[in-house]
Amino acid sequence: MTPATVILDNGAYNMKIGVASNDTLPRLVQNAIVRGKADKRQYIGDQLEECKDFSSLYYRLPFEKGLLVNWGIEKRIWDRAFTKVAQIEPKESRLIVTEPYFNLPAIQDSYDQVIFEEYEFGSCYRTIPAELCLFNELGSLFGDKIGSIPDCTLIVDSGYSFTHIIPFLNGKAVSKGIKRLNVGGKLLTNQLKEVVSFRSYDMMEETFIMNDVKEKCSFISKDVYQDLNICKKQPNCIIQEYVLPDYANNSTGHIRTTTASKDNNNNNNTEQILMMNNERFMIPEILMHPSDIGLNQAGIPEAITQSVNACDTLTHGLLYANIVLVGGNANIPGYQERIENELRKLVPSEFDIRVVTPIDPVTFAWEGGHRFVSLSSKSELQKTFVQRKEYLEYGSDICRRKFGTL
Repeated sequence: MTPATVILDNGAYNMKIGVASNDTLPRLVQNAIVRGKADKRQYIGDQLEECKDFSSLYYRLPFEKGLLVNWGIEKRIWDRAFTKVAQIEPKESRLIVTEPYFNLPAIQDSYDQVIFEEYEFGSCYRTIPAELCLFNELGSLFGDKIGSIPDCTLIVDSGYSFTHIIPFLNGKAVSKGIKRLNVGGKLLTNQLKEVVSFRSYDMMEETFIMNDVKEKCSFISKDVYQDLNICKKQPNCIIQEYVLPDYANNSTGHIRTTTASKDNNNNNNTEQILMMNNERFMIPEILMHPSDIGLNQAGIPEAITQSVNACDTLTHGLLYANIVLVGGNANIPGYQERIENELRKLVPSEFDIRVVTPIDPVTFAWEGGHRFVSLSSKSELQKTFVQRKEYLEYGSDICRRKFGTL
């Protein structure tokens, strides 16, 4: 009997977990233990869906600065994820798990130890998310022939802690071309908290709510200076009213429409309103210009050109023609268009620029892992995975040899 294959894209904000089968989709689970202020209850991973009051939540995160440093927290989340969410028995299953880019050898050894010694998985394949993305059907994304595999691909993974740009040549990462920007979703949320706390309500303790505001209100501007001029006028087409949750009538915030706004003004409604004006596009603008908040780093478009220029000259055209945007920040409206426009100004005119965003950039790596399992033969999988008996005989050395390092 073939063992069940559990795919765990272990992100610092959300983990994407599911069993590889023909009709399954991953489940997004908060990678944190959260304590509610009102009910004092601890919510582990997916239990956060049961929370009714999201005010002043206290987060305990296993990841710090993009690295898994607290295994005590992570194991409690994994325990629940494997038994309640994926509903598998680790001893009778094999695992595909993602690790952070530039993961430290000592942390890699901890991954192997926990997976093989504590959970006793039958076999394991540990890799980076961008590598799993390559197993997806990329040809159709670019409008090429279905089944065609690009020789060169550039993955831009903008997630919770960092943004990474990883060039691939024939399925292998080109290490000299990999770039990291210290800008991710966490930084944007924290910056939004500070700006809103200075301009209106004190929201420094309201991480969950401000993250929701960021996801619902943010967009990336095509012309920042033009939009800033629009924002100076009152009223204007950019301003949005975000209705804060009161946890009596509403447990989540929402954008108030213009019609509802007029009706509520006439009825003297007591809703607490957060006015989102230039914050809507100036916060995500940090992805394009980190120097706006004092970070001495290139923005994403400039970092893409730096990454490509670090690779072999013959691959430049192919890399610019096969750029894939993944990660949570790729969901921000205007993200793809802005990167395309900025690249066109920076890249020599003889190169074609093709930038695509998958239907769901958050689960794209998980979908790649699922496709890899479904299309690979038993012998191919055996070559890729490390068996538990191999680990018990050779230790982490066998994992380093098979999985490699970035």
